[in-house]
Amino acid sequence: MNPHTNRPTFAVRRTATLGIAAALACAGALAGCSGHGKYTREHIAQAKEKMSALKSGTEYQMAQQQFLAGDLEKAMKTIDRSVTLNPNVARSHVLRGRILIERGRLEQAREALLTAEQIDDQNVEAQYYLGIIHERVNEPVEALARYSRAAELDPANPQYLVAAAEMHLVQGRLDEAERMLTEKKTQFRYNAAVRQALGQIAMLRGDAAGAAKHFADALTLASDDAGIMEDLIRAQMACGDFAEAEYYIQRLLERAENKNRRDLMHLRARCLMAVNRPVEARTLLLELTGHREGSRDLRAWIDLGNVAATLKDRANLRTATQRVLAIAPDRHEGWMLRAMQCRMEENHEQALAAADQAAARSMSDAAPFLLRALILEDLNRTAEARASLMEGLARDPNNRAVQTLLAALEGTPVRAGAVVGHGAAGE
Repeated sequence: MNPHTNRPTFAVRRTATLGIAAALACAGALAGCSGHGKYTREHIAQAKEKMSALKSGTEYQMAQQQFLAGDLEKAMKTIDRSVTLNPNVARSHVLRGRILIERGRLEQAREALLTAEQIDDQNVEAQYYLGIIHERVNEPVEALARYSRAAELDPANPQYLVAAAEMHLVQGRLDEAERMLTEKKTQFRYNAAVRQALGQIAMLRGDAAGAAKHFADALTLASDDAGIMEDLIRAQMACGDFAEAEYYIQRLLERAENKNRRDLMHLRARCLMAVNRPVEARTLLLELTGHREGSRDLRAWIDLGNVAATLKDRANLRTATQRVLAIAPDRHEGWMLRAMQCRMEENHEQALAAADQAAARSMSDAAPFLLRALILEDLNRTAEARASLMEGLARDPNNRAVQTLLAALEGTPVRAGAVVGHGAAGE
């Protein structure tokens, strides 16, 4: 027997070794397929997170576009998807809060903005819009704190400074508001909102001329701003610059969005009367009272009566008197118009009776007493006319027309600048 018969050859051993190695390799491969390694799992998680962030950003941009276009319902759904994909982005919660504010859901808006603040306490917009919510629910102290914080975070943005100053105004702290704005006036010298706010402070202080200067400066910086223009108009009217005010009112009325604004038409009528253009004022007031909504427009009917009296237009004076007495019989203006109508018709006794009714209904207006004095003077009852003027001064000590007529009746020289009024109702 060959001694090597039962010993495996080298080739056989090699084959066996390769088979074992192959089996081990297959086992390793199977083990690898059974799950990911730690590094692989982290890589996949990061990839998913990046994808979610990209999708969230895309949804945010779409929501912002929908919000700016005014499609609040779609914007809400889109921003909710963005927040679901990536809830750790402050700006998404801010936009969500803004959408909710526009939809009137202030409590939910506040929660969204507080979430944004928790994510990023340096987010300026979160502070600003939280301030808006507090302002809307009449919490000026809290609103001031939020606006002030926004101004601290972004001192280069005048919007936040002006908002904080306005909250001081709401609380009656004019000095603090003025100080805030004045300190930054040089920095924001080309900003219209700061000058407008300073004008509003001047108006609250009773400085109409100073206010008009601030508003005019603001309008120079923002020539198309309707809000500034309206502030300027009211300041100009308050300091007697009716011609300039009428010019700016005309500019506003020429805009398509303002052509039916009755408040501006009222202001223009007052300006036209003040600059001695009563015929144009009458045309405008007839337009105001001619529409359905004008049938109960008390101010328009009173003004129409006054301008009709100036023009000795008996028909329109009679109509205006009837309408004012029908709308507001307990107010003095209708009785003043009645007195002027009767006086124009030289029915002095009835005019005096109507003037007595007007005086009895007047709380602080000296005009009824002035008109009654004129009627009494027509009747040569000078002592009673003087007494009526004294009653008028008791109600309005600074009324120049009453002072002037009283001085004339007493033979005192009339001081420069004093003007006798025509006893217009409600003036």
